[in-house]
Amino acid sequence: MNILIVKLSAIGDVAHALVFLEAVRKGFPDAVIDWVVEEEASPILFGHPALNRIIVSPRKSWQKALKNPASQPPVLPGMLHFLNELRSSHYDMVIDLQGLFRSGVLVGLSRGKKKIGMTGSREGARLFLNERPVPVDYEQHAIERYLRVAEHIGCGDRGREGRIPFTQSDRELIDGILERRGLQDRAFVAMNPMAKWPTKLWEPDRFAALATRIREELGREVVFTGSLSDRPVIGRIMDMMPGPCLNLAGVISLKELACLYARCRLLVTTDTGPMHIAAAMKCPVVALFGPTAPWRTGPYGKGHQIIRSGADCSPCFKKRCGHMACMKGIGVEQVFAAVKRALGN
Repeated sequence: MNILIVKLSAIGDVAHALVFLEAVRKGFPDAVIDWVVEEEASPILFGHPALNRIIVSPRKSWQKALKNPASQPPVLPGMLHFLNELRSSHYDMVIDLQGLFRSGVLVGLSRGKKKIGMTGSREGARLFLNERPVPVDYEQHAIERYLRVAEHIGCGDRGREGRIPFTQSDRELIDGILERRGLQDRAFVAMNPMAKWPTKLWEPDRFAALATRIREELGREVVFTGSLSDRPVIGRIMDMMPGPCLNLAGVISLKELACLYARCRLLVTTDTGPMHIAAAMKCPVVALFGPTAPWRTGPYGKGHQIIRSGADCSPCFKKRCGHMACMKGIGVEQVFAAVKRALGN
């Protein structure tokens, strides 16, 4: 049995799909399982014992090169190499967990006997399937939808771990960082204050006030995480706090981030990819939700807490908003109470 999974992005969505991968591996223990993923989320999959091959799509690099052809290497050779790799195997099943045009095209180009997807696909992705779409409920969590697909192909509800593998060198790097900060043997709280959607953001001064109370009233150190582009805002948050904090935004890889979250006591975060990495590593999460629906894409598993303001317009799924009532309605005291409950447990 040869199986191809198509789940391209984003970081949190790929992390969700690891449970599906485990279910497929348990259902077909001798299968060859490949996965097509885009560059940004690909490190999550590297070294996963259930995968035979990872096919990385450099779509965003191609887009960048096409916009500035004079300053970028030629795109065509890379496209041909990727296409040859995609079509180098004949698959018994090709499974589209993305349900968008860009994933549908890859499903169509692949050499697959059965091409399977879910109901609710968009942008014409269904046109590239040759099997009836698997009926799923989009008011369920994304992981439950993926497990429904696993059940449909005969794997049953068998995957429940979904951990992100990391290496000994990842562990040693994180150990070294924590040891230099004096956190090697201390329980600490991680804080990931940024998100790609402006509507998912909480005010920096509130994160600063929360982090200060966690340090001063609960005696726990705070470690900030995020991407390199998040460092300026995290720097502003730290400037509003008495005393320095450890800022690892843009410093560690996704694998190292998974290792860090496996070590920390709690993550306080907006609705973003690192939230799902923490949940996959069984780190309790206090998640701030505004424009999105936590029952669909919240941290999966037990021990997590969702903080919402109760705004009538939430969830709206908008990336832009003139009033941001759903996030502005979340108070520091409300989040701090959740942190105390989590640490108490």
